[in-house]
Amino acid sequence: MISKKPYLTFSVVFLLWIGKDESIYSLQKSMQLSNFYQQLFDSYSRYCESEIKYRRFKHKDLVVLLDKFEKNNILSNSITGKSYQKRDIYLLKAGTGKIKILLWSQMHGDEATATMALLDIFNFLTANDELNAFREKILSETTLYFVPMLNPDGAEPFERRTAQCIDMNRDALQLQTPEAKLLKQLQHDLKPDFGFNLHDQNTHYTAGATRNPATITFLAPPIDAQNTINDVRKRAIQLIVQLNQHIQTFIPNQVGRWSDEYEPRAFGENMQKWGTSTILVESGGYPNDPEKQFIRKLNFIVLLDAFYQIATQSYQNEKLEPYTAIPPNEKRLFDLLIKNVKVKDSIVDIGIIHNETTVGSSFYYNGQIYDWGDLSVFYGYEELDGQKLQVKEGKLYPQKLSVIDDVARLPIAELLQQGYLAVQIDQITPEQRTTHTLPIHIISAKDDFSSKIGEGKEANFFLTENGKIRYAVVNGFLHKVEP
Repeated sequence: MISKKPYLTFSVVFLLWIGKDESIYSLQKSMQLSNFYQQLFDSYSRYCESEIKYRRFKHKDLVVLLDKFEKNNILSNSITGKSYQKRDIYLLKAGTGKIKILLWSQMHGDEATATMALLDIFNFLTANDELNAFREKILSETTLYFVPMLNPDGAEPFERRTAQCIDMNRDALQLQTPEAKLLKQLQHDLKPDFGFNLHDQNTHYTAGATRNPATITFLAPPIDAQNTINDVRKRAIQLIVQLNQHIQTFIPNQVGRWSDEYEPRAFGENMQKWGTSTILVESGGYPNDPEKQFIRKLNFIVLLDAFYQIATQSYQNEKLEPYTAIPPNEKRLFDLLIKNVKVKDSIVDIGIIHNETTVGSSFYYNGQIYDWGDLSVFYGYEELDGQKLQVKEGKLYPQKLSVIDDVARLPIAELLQQGYLAVQIDQITPEQRTTHTLPIHIISAKDDFSSKIGEGKEANFFLTENGKIRYAVVNGFLHKVEP
């Protein structure tokens, strides 16, 4: 916690910073900016919406949280349209400034990280504390429009597409979905100067050819196949340059740039062509953050930073070259990478991906061997050097169990040492597969079990050294087997 005295000092500095004196501005930019973002970062818990801690929340959960802003004097809340399945789509508005900013999140129903961050931003904008000068600058110079859940039908089953099975981000031209029509109408009616297209991306992208996950990825979508930079796109590029510089404080070398291959059907490209300087923000991966709560916090910082830079128009001083210096996204990360392991007569690397399967408001992982062979240019969130190790298939425990509680009564450590890797259960629900953390593969009595190694197969096998089992890979997760 920062003491009151530095807050008072900051308030004076901040008021000077937003003045017109360029020398003061330059001084404060170089000396105080990082301190300010650190302060915002450190105080985040005050604004974090505690009712949402997991990504798979539903439309009804969002509605309850938005209700408190219905009659707020800072943030207004209204219904702007309905989804294909007649769920309400909300538009929230804050600020009175001449610069208009439109943000939309969760146009893909299973991409909810930014939606969580917007709830935190709503709490921030309606707070009253030592950061009032920052708020007032944003709210006096800009008018913010938020669509926090554009695809509520997709959010219900936590799926990418709309209830019509259409990818809304490929519907900017034909406008077959009511949700896409709504977004297009908002752009037409509001004529926003800036737009923020908020998404989640695969957690296996890296920032360039490195082992660093692309935790945040930016893009100023192109307006044509020639990658032309007009004034509208130029503003988006300049703003991204600034945002990248600032967020590097918290995730150094973990910012990527999405491919600028032109997609004529996408909203980002078309928003840019319609005159709205559009920034794509993708939330990727971060170690030990499966529910993306840290990345949610980064979104909070990035978007508030963007509002302020737009309000002060400081982005206009940025050059374009640093944008192309942001490393492009590359898919070089596995969840588990086992190197130099012997499989029969070959020495190979095995790359494993943890695929999520949604079950209600939770999920379970299905670990899959995504690739194997020479994976020397790839990395893993978790890595094991498999020198001296050899792959060995596992066995199915011969006795079928009745319920999942019976598994906990088994001597699992001994079973692993004996080469048993899976058990069958007569009565098991998909939900129960989400709760157990036992280092043994659990399947239904109706399912077959195979421990054969191969691309696309489930990742269940042993690693032995001199004939003794040292590790068990269970559903794609690595467990050490104690002798």
